[in-house]
Amino acid sequence: MNFAPRALSLDLDDTLWPIWPSIERAEQALDAFLREHCPRTAQRYPVHRMRRLREQIALQHPQYAHDFTHQRKLSLLHALNECGDGETHAEAAFEAFYATRNQVEFYPDVMAALARLSSARPLAALTNGNADLARIGIQSHFQVFVSAREHGHAKPDTPIFHATCERLGLAPAEVLHIGDDPLLDVVGARRAGMPSCWINRKRERWPVDLPRPDLEFDTLAGLADWLDQHHPLPPLAAPEPR
Repeated sequence: MNFAPRALSLDLDDTLWPIWPSIERAEQALDAFLREHCPRTAQRYPVHRMRRLREQIALQHPQYAHDFTHQRKLSLLHALNECGDGETHAEAAFEAFYATRNQVEFYPDVMAALARLSSARPLAALTNGNADLARIGIQSHFQVFVSAREHGHAKPDTPIFHATCERLGLAPAEVLHIGDDPLLDVVGARRAGMPSCWINRKRERWPVDLPRPDLEFDTLAGLADWLDQHHPLPPLAAPEPR
């Protein structure tokens, strides 16, 4: 890649932290809440059944494929009403899940790399998920936040990539998108006219039927090193003598 990106667009789940450990802990937190406050629902919908219910709700309501929060809330309402526990606990039950979902464990390289990347260029978060950057504690690194839930489109659809570039005030070709998913991140960015970087933490083989990313690293720190080497920031101007 022979150009210097003016800004970076960054995926969150499975790029900055592994998502499934957080989801599994959140499901356990929801189950604990239901066992305390809604025992009939907890009995009928233990973790594995609640997970299956959410999958069924997602299939029944494809119009909410981009909104994991709404899918989860619909699932809770369905379960609570079916079991006679009523809807009054729905918001508190979701909060039990959501608070734990945002207790993520960063990959070891992430926090230092985020600080380096965000100090050099504007950084946008672009996610299909429902992470809360403020709760997680990294909001200060991002100038822009674009989620499928708020935008109505999910990766790999082109509109959500273009919306991110518009909020950054840049053309797609000027924004490097970074993510872990070959289809959602790399192919999606390519279709939108953006260069892409694959963060391949598991060192997997690239799918032979997909166009390759412009860059590939096994950590976010690897990308930060590459940018520092090939496109360093200009040196600070020396202070004028008094």
